Amino acid sequence: MHIAIITAGGAGMFCGSCMHDNTWARALMDIGVEVSLIPTYTPIRVDEQDVSDTHVFMGGLNIYMDHRSRLWRRLPRFLTRPLDHPAVLRLLSKLSISNDAADLGDLTLDMLAGESGPIAREVDELAEHIAQHLKPDIVIFSNALLVGALKRLKERFEGPVYCTLQGDDVFTDGLPESHKPRVIEAVSARAQQFDGFFTHSRFYRDYMGNYLQLRRERMHVIPLGIDLMGHHGQPKPASQPFTVGYFARIAPEKGLHYLMDAALLLHSKRPGEFRYIAGGYLNPQHRSYFSEIQRAAAPLGDAFEYIGSPASLADKVAFYQSLDVLSVPTEFLEPKGLYVLEALANGVPVIQPNHGAFPELIESTGGGQLVEPKNPEALAKAIERLADDTQLHQDLSRTGHTNVREKFNPKRMAEETLKILTTQSDHEKRDSL
Repeated sequence: MHIAIITAGGAGMFCGSCMHDNTWARALMDIGVEVSLIPTYTPIRVDEQDVSDTHVFMGGLNIYMDHRSRLWRRLPRFLTRPLDHPAVLRLLSKLSISNDAADLGDLTLDMLAGESGPIAREVDELAEHIAQHLKPDIVIFSNALLVGALKRLKERFEGPVYCTLQGDDVFTDGLPESHKPRVIEAVSARAQQFDGFFTHSRFYRDYMGNYLQLRRERMHVIPLGIDLMGHHGQPKPASQPFTVGYFARIAPEKGLHYLMDAALLLHSKRPGEFRYIAGGYLNPQHRSYFSEIQRAAAPLGDAFEYIGSPASLADKVAFYQSLDVLSVPTEFLEPKGLYVLEALANGVPVIQPNHGAFPELIESTGGGQLVEPKNPEALAKAIERLADDTQLHQDLSRTGHTNVREKFNPKRMAEETLKILTTQSDHEKRDSL
């Protein structure tokens, strides 16, 4: 079996969806499946072996210029193709160019227009490459916002095409109200052509089924998996001071401000007993948000530290090993939560809001506690309890560490994927008789 996975680059940052797609591809390869991981927009950036193709399709710079200029769309391809080179796109990713949904409404609609819009040439090249060059048995889109390429692909490719849903609503909900309903309508209409959908939680299956008006029988839940190689951290006794970590993008929807509010509450009661370390990518558009957090953290002094985005897997694991608990108190309804699994894989328990995919992750791993969302007081109490109850901290650490390895390893994710694809193929063959 040959599977082509179309992934979307993260514009130079370590992107959870990119990491997931790369791990997924490697895991499928390890069980004997041929996989082509096709990057779009920009090259992907991961802290493990990168198995993606070197050719980037629908390059971000050409997409933008197609959107902005009719003249650009008429230029011979040999003049525009160099802008899809990975080195050029990596350089572009380092510039302070916004990828904020609030600024991208018109561009998003143009991308969803696919074969009938300004990016038709880019869509044609991707469809041609898959159908005529790769010739896979199955194609998987890594998110629904790539759906503009689906119609043209379906015209040239006879095999089944699936879509992984892993945060599409987060981007869409950030669009201006003038664009959001039209984008949702366009995605929903085009997504009906997919042969099926994958999610990593029952919550997100039901949520996105309603959000995009998708039929329940076409939606399949596969376990999330992380590459456990390199995650050598072990459960350990809590340190003094008790160290609380945050590891995600620095963005309002990820909720660092709630953790800061909880930190200030604990500092007012028990000064010097807690410290806080935040890590993660800071997009230029969120610098003012982070500046507000830094100002709020002034009473904490050296007890609050921001380490940026770890440059390697070893640096990331060292960060996790320095923690006693991890909390990413998101505002939005998290569809995956890879950082939860990474923390548990290194023996670090978690405290997460009781919404999104988190209840299922905590139930499956037994490695954390749930608190009321958007409630710094509840978060502070949970942190304090874990710091004071050494037995509870030990139990959560050990249980989570064990269950992540048993239930959320890449092999299980790949095997469940293959099982679903094989079952669906058998059903289609019976239906065609």
